[in-house]
Amino acid sequence: MLAAALLLGANACGGRATTHHKPGTSHEQATGSNGRLLTADDGSGHRLRQVDAQDAPEVAVAVRPDSEDGWNVHLTVRNFRFTPDSVGGAALLGRGHARLLLDGHPLARVYGAWFHLPESLLRSAGGGTRLTARLYADDHTAWAVGDAPVQATATLGGATSTPTPTPDATVEITVRDDKVSPAPGRTEVRKGRTVRLQVRSDRADTLHVHGYDKEARLPAGRTVTLTFTADRTGLFEVETHESDLLLTQLVVR
Repeated sequence: MLAAALLLGANACGGRATTHHKPGTSHEQATGSNGRLLTADDGSGHRLRQVDAQDAPEVAVAVRPDSEDGWNVHLTVRNFRFTPDSVGGAALLGRGHARLLLDGHPLARVYGAWFHLPESLLRSAGGGTRLTARLYADDHTAWAVGDAPVQATATLGGATSTPTPTPDATVEITVRDDKVSPAPGRTEVRKGRTVRLQVRSDRADTLHVHGYDKEARLPAGRTVTLTFTADRTGLFEVETHESDLLLTQLVVR
C-alpha cells in the first residue's frame, strides 16, 4: 500500500519537474514568467527577456593587465546577483550569470564578479580588443531593456568601460497604412533622463524629434531605435517626415 501511495503521489505531481526552484519561490517565478520573452535573440541564439528599465539589472566591466598573464576582468552589477547553483533553472528577475564576448564572439561564462582572462584564451578566440559583459537569466535568456541586451563593454589595452545606457522612458510605435499605433499621446520625461524611441514603419520614411534635431532613417519593415538624453524642457513632437504623421509628444519637465 505504501508503494502504491508513493507511485500515486508521483503521478499526481506530474513526475519530475522540468525546472527547479528554491523553497519559498512561487510557481509563477519557477516557471520563468519574469519579463517578456521576445522572439529576437542576442545574436548568438539566446532569446531576449525584456524587463522594465526601472527594475532592470545593470552591469559595468573593467579590465586591467594581470602581473603574470592576460587580464583580470571585474564586473560590477546592480539589481542583480550571480546564482551559479540555479543555472539551467527558471528565470528569476535580478538573478543569473554573465557571458563574456570578444569582438561579438562568445568567449566564456562568468558566475561571479571576477574573472581571469588568460592570453591563451584570447589567442584561441582569434584575438580581439572589445570585451563585452552581458547578463543572462538562469534559463540562458538574455536580460534586455527594449530590444537591447543588458551589457557593458571595455577595451583591452585601454581599460575603458562603456555601460549600455538604460532608458528612463521607452516608447514603442508602429506605423501601418498611415495609421499610428498606439494612437499618438504624451510621454512625460524628467529633464536629463534617457529616452528610447522604437519605431517600425511599413514603408520607408524618416523619424524626426522636433526641438532636439534628432533623426533616423526608417527602412520599411524594420524596427529602428533612437536613443537620446532629454536635456531641454518643453513639449516636443515626434513625427515622420515623408508621411507627415504625428507619432507622439514628449513632455520634458
